[in-house]
Amino acid sequence: MSGTQTSGTQAIDRAAALLVRVVESTQPPSVGELAERSGLPKSTTSRLVSALERQGLVQRLGERGRLRPGPVLLRFASRDSAATLVELAQPSLQRLAEASGETINLAVPGPEGVEHLAQLDTAHFVGITDWVGRRVDFEHAANGKVFLAFNTASPRLAYVRARGYATSVDELEVGLTAMAAPVLGADGTAHAALSISGPTARLTSERIAELAPLLCEEADELAERLGHRDHARGAA
Repeated sequence: MSGTQTSGTQAIDRAAALLVRVVESTQPPSVGELAERSGLPKSTTSRLVSALERQGLVQRLGERGRLRPGPVLLRFASRDSAATLVELAQPSLQRLAEASGETINLAVPGPEGVEHLAQLDTAHFVGITDWVGRRVDFEHAANGKVFLAFNTASPRLAYVRARGYATSVDELEVGLTAMAAPVLGADGTAHAALSISGPTARLTSERIAELAPLLCEEADELAERLGHRDHARGAA
């Protein structure tokens, strides 16, 4: 085997080992921590991580650049986990639907926007929209804002992290209001979101304030059913 082939194989082995460490870490590691654990120079680790990132195998979390599995791995994992997530979310979806009388959704972050996995419809004639299977951009949806607030370092969404939920009033569509709370993982990122949506005339600011504690409570309970450890909701 030539020196070039040996070098290429070694780089693949090192990159694969780093990827395994990111996937198996209980807390998202930094490049420096990865370098220390693997015994590689930080420059080499950084170069290999950048290659993994370009292929969507890892992604940087927040302004400090801590690493978590990338969208390619998350999409692969979601093929098997989506059914389990929907099943475990059913009690929360049902309780929220009964308490609010509005449309309840379960969503996850996708590579290009919010992806809706399950829905319970409103008891009213006005307000029924089927979101399952639809992809919505992050910026204008309540659940999208949750994913941006908890999974990125967006300073403009610090208020969402502080209060623990996000709202979207006449942003995605005139006359439509939604509120969403994150289903947080052990690393403090939003793995999913529960949302309540309905006509702006019914989901007033007063009604949102009434429903917010229950929405956050159900999101926390779903996180527990998924086996996630305690997390600090509302930490800015």
